[in-house]
Amino acid sequence: MIEINNTTKVKIPALKLRRIIEKFILAYKLKDFSVSVAIIGDSKMRELNYTYRGYDKPTDVLSFTELNEIIIDIQVIKRQAKELSKSWESELIFILVHGLLHLIGYDDNTESKRLKMIAWGEDFLRLL
Repeated sequence: MIEINNTTKVKIPALKLRRIIEKFILAYKLKDFSVSVAIIGDSKMRELNYTYRGYDKPTDVLSFTELNEIIIDIQVIKRQAKELSKSWESELIFILVHGLLHLIGYDDNTESKRLKMIAWGEDFLRLL
């Protein structure tokens, strides 16, 4: 089951996100995989990031493997997209894939692992 919940007023490409998740599931041969994606804003993300990671600031994505849940801050996504000179939708998709990689066990707790995760995400997106 794929669930996408948008708690913001920003219109997101939910169908496109669902299709990307479906392709990810097929590409990684995941059986009985379900995921819930929540799109939230800065204030809620700041609260969650502080509660679960001890950082008193918003972040782009939090992944909870035990719940198969990805939480994305659309305001951070829009700021990052602007900094990277790309569309916020493409940044949203990239961060969604990054969150999915976390759910299946990939980690980015070191710089080398972070760079590998970025490369894996980009490789997957090239397949679309």
